[in-house]
Amino acid sequence: MTRAAWTSWPSREALERDTRSRARSGIAWSVRAALLTLMLWGTFTRGSFGPWEIVVGLLGVFVCALLAVAFFRTTLAHRLWPSLGLLGLLMLAAFGAGQAEAVVPATVLWCACAVTSLERLPLSAGVPATAVALGAYAVVDTDDWMTTAVTTAGLCLAGYVLRLDAEARGNARRMLAQERAARAAEAETAALDERSRIAREIHDVLAHSLSAQLVHLEAARLLIEREPAGEFRDQVLQRVVAARSMAREGLSETRQALSALRGEVSPVEDFLRQLVTAEPAEPAEVRVEGERRALTAQASQTVRRVAQEAMTNVRKHAPGARVLIRLEYRPDGVVLEVRDSGGRGPGGDLAVSGSGYGLLGMRERAELLGGTLEAGPGEEGFVVSLRVPA
Repeated sequence: MTRAAWTSWPSREALERDTRSRARSGIAWSVRAALLTLMLWGTFTRGSFGPWEIVVGLLGVFVCALLAVAFFRTTLAHRLWPSLGLLGLLMLAAFGAGQAEAVVPATVLWCACAVTSLERLPLSAGVPATAVALGAYAVVDTDDWMTTAVTTAGLCLAGYVLRLDAEARGNARRMLAQERAARAAEAETAALDERSRIAREIHDVLAHSLSAQLVHLEAARLLIEREPAGEFRDQVLQRVVAARSMAREGLSETRQALSALRGEVSPVEDFLRQLVTAEPAEPAEVRVEGERRALTAQASQTVRRVAQEAMTNVRKHAPGARVLIRLEYRPDGVVLEVRDSGGRGPGGDLAVSGSGYGLLGMRERAELLGGTLEAGPGEEGFVVSLRVPA
């Protein structure tokens, strides 16, 4: 056996309880209940006891149970000296029980210390501790030497078999976790590949089509501008310019959607700043609060779409109003607030009614993620407040 095998701890997976297996958990609790019952029976079946003796006996069993729980936790944390200290206290309790002629509790404690030391400690510490515990057990045992020798050998074998079994279960759990991680990574890679394929298809069809429309609309605008001025010419030019603007916005949103599909989404705060600078006619400010972090794709897309819709409503119903966009990162999510100062245009209807174009769609986006959206009149103008987990 190598030096590392003597000095290394059993793995954490081996020392942890396998709560997923009901059979193993039931057996473990049955063994603990049987040992506790045996200790109580062995403590109080010798002669007659007064109230104080009963209290002291129950207190001793309770303290031993607490020491055993603490020993299991310190060995799980791979803390050698605290584990040895707790084991020493358990052995001291076993010695005290033996001195008080409580043979059954002393025997249970010595045997349990021997088995658990070999199972949960490094072999360099577990073997000496097991030797001490089994030596003390051999002293208090009243059977003949042959029975005692067979029992101690069986306890040694049981402790080592439990150690090997725990290591095997730990290795199986590690392999299972690695397999699940590999499958998750494979599924994520497949999803990314499929999203990239969809992005290529959208780019080849929609983006190319919008780009071609922009080229033709720009050419049409130049041709119309060469015509003599007139009411009909001005109306046609206005429609062409509006169509070109819509095509440009559609191409920009298509590119953002393609970036999201490829996992190349820019930070939300950068998008909000680009959103307000794209409309210089609307005086707007962006404030970012909290510790910035990457958001989930769904939360990021929802924040972007709500901000776009809110800015569209401001342009429609409160042209010229000052706009404050506040993005707050919270531990459990993100909050977006779009507040305008009110305008002199037809926006009074929105501020009074508390409803506008696109508000229903924004609210549905928020609710799909388990968030909320509130929209209504503020102190000056209209306020849209979005909260989504992220």
